[in-house]
This record gives sequence, C-alpha cells and structure tokens, in this order.
Amino acid sequence: MLKVGITGGIGSGKTTIAKVFSTLGIAVYNADERARSITSSDPGVREKIIATFGAELFNSDNELDRSKLAEVVFNDEEALAELNDIVHPLVRIDFGNWISEQATPYVIKEAAILIENGAHKELDEIILVKADMEERIERVMKRDSVDRELVVQRMNNQMSDEDKQEFASYTIDNNNNQLVIRQVLEIHEDLISKAD
Repeated sequence: MLKVGITGGIGSGKTTIAKVFSTLGIAVYNADERARSITSSDPGVREKIIATFGAELFNSDNELDRSKLAEVVFNDEEALAELNDIVHPLVRIDFGNWISEQATPYVIKEAAILIENGAHKELDEIILVKADMEERIERVMKRDSVDRELVVQRMNNQMSDEDKQEFASYTIDNNNNQLVIRQVLEIHEDLISKAD
C-alpha cells in the first residue's frame, strides 16, 4: 500500500488538508493525536516521562498536563529529543498496525515533525502544506488563544519550510488565495495512479 505523509509548520493547515483527503475516502492517520492517546493510555510511557521529566507533569487524576510538558520541551531541543525517543517508536508501531486494517488505495500519515524524526523514510511520498508566516501566526493565535510571541517561539523551534521542501513530492499552497480543493484533487489523482 502506498504510504503518504502530510506535514507542514504550525498553522500551515495540514489537518484541514488531511480532512479534505479523508472526504475523498482516503484513510488518514493523525500521528499527533495517536501520540497523545499513547502517552495517556500506556503506563510504560507514563513511567518513562516521569523518570525523564518529573511526576509534576501529571495531575491528581494521573493525566499528563500537556501545557506543562510543552513548556519543558518547546525551548529545549535535548528535552524534545528525549520525549520523541519515548513516544515516536510506539507511534511507528501503532501506524504499522493501523495500516494493516486499511483498504484504501493509499493511506496518509499526518504529522507535524514527520521529517525531523525520520518517519518520512518509511513513506513513499511527502506532501508539504505551506502558508505565509503571518497567516500561520494568525491561525495559531486564534486556534490556541495564545499570544504572538509564543507562536513565533514555536515556529522558531520547527524546521523551516525551505528545509522541508527538499523532501516533498508535492506542495500545497494554503494561503487562502488559492483553492486547496483543486490542489488536493490533482495530488489525489496522481497518487491513485501511482497506487495502481
């Protein structure tokens, strides 16, 4: 089965694009959501997070406080790498299990750090979703109810679109000045032909 990745910087709209593919009947795996589910449900992951970052990241109900975790890892590359080393191997296994249950011509794995964590190497094609910086900042401020400075800080900690571009088979411009449906349909048709 053809495996396709969708990635893009924060606020680029990759989740929206993934939903468009989903409406076309393509199975979409949201790696970030699955990672959240794994960190919540896997006791071994919880133990490793506590051993690495401390028990104070969990509330009285033993639930991971994601905002506290984000504060710890977003400005510390080493801490982020440690967290990724805990969670990403399990996400890879989960993705493999998920693929075996799908019956669409191709599948999509949506992930924010698809290239950074090396997951792109296990995929056949990569779709990069791009949008102008100001557009992205506005989207994230509105979506997450956070200030501009925090959004810019998060962006600065991500791989740039220019660096991601060299890994991309396809690029979608999601700046609200072009119809994304047409772009998605063109890519979809091409992927269907490759999947045959």
